[in-house]
Amino acid sequence: MTQEPASYTHFSAWDKEYSHVKWGGAAPIEPIRSRIPEGCRILDAGSGKGRHLLPLSNFYDCTGIDVSPTALKASREYLAKRDREAHHSVSSITHLPFADNSFEGIVCFGVLQHLMKNEREKAVAEFKRVLKPGGTIFLEVFGIKDMRYGGDAVEPHTFVRQSGIIYHYFTKEEIENLFRDFGILDIKDLITEKKFRGELHTRHMINGTIQLASEIDAKIC
Repeated sequence: MTQEPASYTHFSAWDKEYSHVKWGGAAPIEPIRSRIPEGCRILDAGSGKGRHLLPLSNFYDCTGIDVSPTALKASREYLAKRDREAHHSVSSITHLPFADNSFEGIVCFGVLQHLMKNEREKAVAEFKRVLKPGGTIFLEVFGIKDMRYGGDAVEPHTFVRQSGIIYHYFTKEEIENLFRDFGILDIKDLITEKKFRGELHTRHMINGTIQLASEIDAKIC
């Protein structure tokens, strides 16, 4: 278990962001349900206002973490209104406050893209530490062909917006390299067209299902 740093400047921007981000409704979780048995422990790493945490809580022992106390407060309220429960913790994914081998699954949708290079590496190392052998990570990030690519560059393919939030755009190969110490990688480019103000623009997402290798055939849960 590693100690949370005093602060990351761009992390603090998220609390302001979540003060006006509206609840987007529960997100689909079918890919997770198809791989992780009910009753397992799942970490929603960067859970925001609980879009995935709410439906996951119907089937799993869930923990949601986020750097924004505002987001987690809203998440608690949404779950309580629907008579659902989940653990919540204010934490970054670079320094997870959990023991080794704590979770059978980790959900990380739209989060790694908001970190600098050294932070992304720390986060992946933490995922490996807290994930049980044979456990699975469900990942989604922005790709470099996305219409939103660009801004004030701070690192390769990494930009800072006026809000102070970091945006990094990945290649499939970068994700494969970042998770090279894991066992099974299923990484896919998802490229679609979106009409914006009458013009077509490219949306590029990269999805991953990543399993931590085990020396034995571990049966999770």
